[in-house]
Amino acid sequence: MFPPFDPMRTEHKRRRFRAIPVRTLVPNVITLLALCAGLTAIRFSVENRLEWALAAIVFAAALDGIDGRIARLIKGQSRFGAELDSLADFVNFGVAPAVILYFWGLVEFGNVGWIAAMVFAICAGLRLARFNVAIDDPNRPAWTANFFTGVPAPAGAITVLLPIYVNFLGVPFRLLAPPALGYTLLIAVLMVSRLPVFSGKKIGTRVAPELVLPIFVVVVLFVAVLISYPWQVLTIGTVCYLAALPFGWLSYRRYEQSTATAVLPSRPAAAAAPASPADSDVPGSPSVHAPGEPADKRPSRLN
Repeated sequence: MFPPFDPMRTEHKRRRFRAIPVRTLVPNVITLLALCAGLTAIRFSVENRLEWALAAIVFAAALDGIDGRIARLIKGQSRFGAELDSLADFVNFGVAPAVILYFWGLVEFGNVGWIAAMVFAICAGLRLARFNVAIDDPNRPAWTANFFTGVPAPAGAITVLLPIYVNFLGVPFRLLAPPALGYTLLIAVLMVSRLPVFSGKKIGTRVAPELVLPIFVVVVLFVAVLISYPWQVLTIGTVCYLAALPFGWLSYRRYEQSTATAVLPSRPAAAAAPASPADSDVPGSPSVHAPGEPADKRPSRLN
C-alpha cells in the first residue's frame, strides 16, 4: 500500500521537450533585432538625435518586412513568432513614433500634444489586435488576403513622421507643428478604420530569370539613394503612399462586385413560366385532378 520512495522514478516522469529546429529561430531573431531598433529609436528621441531615431524606425520597418517572408520561405512559422512579431510591432510602430513626434514638436502643445501621441500609440495596438483576430476568421474570401483592413502599423509609423521629414528639408518648425497635431490623429484614425489597403503580399513570389539582375540593381540603387537623400525619398514615398490609398479601396470594391455577381443565384425557370390554371389560387378557377380521385386526395400544392 505504501511503496518505498524511489528517487529515480520521478526522473522518468519528467516531461521531455523536443528539440526546436533552427529554422524557427531565424525569423524570431530578426524580429528581436527590429525590436532593438525600435527601442533604440526611443532612446535617440529622448537624446534629441532625431535623425538617428528616424533611421532606426526605417531599419525596424525593413526588418519587419522580411521576417515574415523568411519564415514562410524556410517554413519556420510558429505561433510564438506571430505573437512576438505583434508585440514588437506595437513598440516599433506604435510607441516609438509617438515618442519621437512628442519630443520633436507635440510637446509644445502640452497635454494636447501628449494626448495626440498617446492616441496614435493606442490605435496602433488596436489595429494589431484586430489583425491577429482577423487571421483566424474562416469565413473570409481568399481574395481578401490581398488587402489590409486599415493602414498597417509599419506604414502608419513611416507615414505619421512626414512632418519631421519636411522639417529636415528646411520648412520652418512653426509652420509644421500645428498641422502635425491633426495629421497625427488622422493617421491614427486611418489605422483603425475599415479602409481596404493593398497589401502587396502576393507580389514577388516568382521572378523571371531575366529580371533577377535588374531587380538587384534597382534595390541597390534605391538603398543608395535613400542613404544619400533620406528626407527627400521618405517625403516622396509617403506622399505617394497616401495618394495611392483610394486606389486600394477601388480595387477592393471591384473584387466585392465580382464576387457578388458570381454567387448571385440564377432565376429559376419555373418562376419565369406563367402559372397554369391548375396552380391558380383564384376562387372559381377550375380544379384539375384525375377522374375518380377524391378532391381531398389532391396534392397539397393544389389545395
